[in-house]
Amino acid sequence: MPKDEFEWIRQHTPERYNHSGVIEGIGDDAAVYAAEDGFDEILCVDTMVEEVHFKKQTMSPYDTGHKALAVNISDIAAMAGIPVYYIVSIAVPPSWTDEELQELYNGMGALAAEYDMDMIGGDTVSSQSGLVISVTVHGRVEKGRHLLRRNALPGDIVFVTNPTGRSAAGLDWLLQHGRGQNCPEPFQTLTAYHQRPRPRVEEGRIIAGTAPTASLNDISDGLASEANEIAEASGVKLQLRQQDIPAATELKEAAGGDSYWDWIFYGGEDFELIGTAREKNWSLLQQNMKEEGFPLYAIGRVQEGPPLVTLLDGTEEQTLPKKGYNHFQS
Repeated sequence: MPKDEFEWIRQHTPERYNHSGVIEGIGDDAAVYAAEDGFDEILCVDTMVEEVHFKKQTMSPYDTGHKALAVNISDIAAMAGIPVYYIVSIAVPPSWTDEELQELYNGMGALAAEYDMDMIGGDTVSSQSGLVISVTVHGRVEKGRHLLRRNALPGDIVFVTNPTGRSAAGLDWLLQHGRGQNCPEPFQTLTAYHQRPRPRVEEGRIIAGTAPTASLNDISDGLASEANEIAEASGVKLQLRQQDIPAATELKEAAGGDSYWDWIFYGGEDFELIGTAREKNWSLLQQNMKEEGFPLYAIGRVQEGPPLVTLLDGTEEQTLPKKGYNHFQS
């Protein structure tokens, strides 16, 4: 871990910031930034704990940094926002070297650069157990344009931005073999989805611009869990059609003839977007997404009824419980 906190701060103080709204960034007691006219502010925070949310066995320091920021950007995407600033608080154990810690920050910095984000503060302390990293992200969205889970209405089309389950399948391989081993396909592709997820910011912006009454949620705990959150928040029933739920080719290959549906429904950490849109907006939404090169899958309908999620397979309908797969459960 860093021997000199002040030198560490100096090393991570940028010469310039991407956003002119930064009045005072890293180096004082707190950051100061100017709000932008015409926008609402979005704040979110996520914490990752070593041996709970990640392991060195499965994630390099660079991957850990990337993911720590990505999960927060995904929350901003689910509100149809734009990520702007981030703050990092980290508790570092003796088992982490300065080089590993720098790689972690490099992972965050590379992803932040893709969105012109500025790191404007943070805190560094020591830990006597595993590493703990907590990232706070500030985003913005045009006034009144944010999307919420509670916007779903009966008749809406349920959609998802990409196939789910690939992150969970990748993690399962990593837990068995470790990240240092030769990783064959399809597992090389699957592990990348786990280690370096891509927040769906652009997709969220298109959804809000085309279907301003849509509901939206990011898939962190699994497709089933997030669908249930929309149902509960909106007071409606979501009926998903199993035949319409996408399954990636590499996921089917990894399953090797076994069922891959647990990965799809309960795996989690996909950071795709699930939502609902009014039928009148659906054709244009599909068209706008396609024009920008983004897939969008209709996977069900919103119905009147108790707040739950069901899965329709042919003529058989069963409840899809709100649960996520716990990869580190003993």
